[in-house]
Amino acid sequence: DYVVVRMIPDNRLPPRHLHAVRTGKTFAVVKWESPYDSPDQDMLYAVAVKDLVRKTDKIYKVKSRNSTVEYTIKKLEPGGKYHVIVQLGNMSKESSMKINTVPLSAPDALKIITENDHILLFWKSLALKESNFNESRGYEIHMFDSLMNITAYLGNTTDNFFKVSNLKIGHNYSFSVQARCLYGGQMCGEPATLLYDELGTGEDSSATKSGRATDVAAIVVPVLFLLLVTLGIGFVVLYMRHRRLQSSFTAFTNSHYSSRLGSAIFSSGDDLGDEDDEAPMITGFSDDVPMVIA
Repeated sequence: DYVVVRMIPDNRLPPRHLHAVRTGKTFAVVKWESPYDSPDQDMLYAVAVKDLVRKTDKIYKVKSRNSTVEYTIKKLEPGGKYHVIVQLGNMSKESSMKINTVPLSAPDALKIITENDHILLFWKSLALKESNFNESRGYEIHMFDSLMNITAYLGNTTDNFFKVSNLKIGHNYSFSVQARCLYGGQMCGEPATLLYDELGTGEDSSATKSGRATDVAAIVVPVLFLLLVTLGIGFVVLYMRHRRLQSSFTAFTNSHYSSRLGSAIFSSGDDLGDEDDEAPMITGFSDDVPMVIA
């Protein structure tokens, strides 16, 4: 035996399994299930979004007959903190959750230039890659002294550089630059960190290493080029000397070659270089020998 039981829908129950599916810089996708399975009519939900930083509230209305509802909350701020409450439109029991949006990215290419009595921090404008960032918001700079184990707030600027003075010899510093925090330091951008050692040279785990590699290449490439040019000139000089010696030796052997003997004849002293060594010596004519002229 069996019996079929149909539960009476209770609109006073809260939405089930409220959670965040995805969060970005200016939006959040939330998802929940209806208070009971297979609703047979459209259900009106009230989605309240409380800004925990600005202390403001917004309410959105969502109508759906599906058992699973997905909704995108827009016009949020990067690095914000929000409290999301979902309930039926009749103000039944609620489901709530907290979400944090993705903060602004860290500035790129943070570098150090060392001067006589101070250093300069340089970085790329964050507006180049963040459409939600306005240069008027500016940046804030922090410094960490590893020897003293203290962190100091150096100030903020709307420029893409910052001057740091009064650094102590023998101390290692770590500098960070980020989008300026808003509303009591609660909405900040991701920091770009750069290490500065006691010798006064900056080191960054990303941008500075590539800059250093570029500087080394700028020195090594011209040196290698000069070495190759010098080697090339040396090979040309050696080749020309070799050809000259070979030509001189060939000319010398040809001038001392005897076709009658089939070999070269060399002599020492002043006879070297005499082209008439092989000519027969004429000693004169005898009176009793007739001279015939043809």
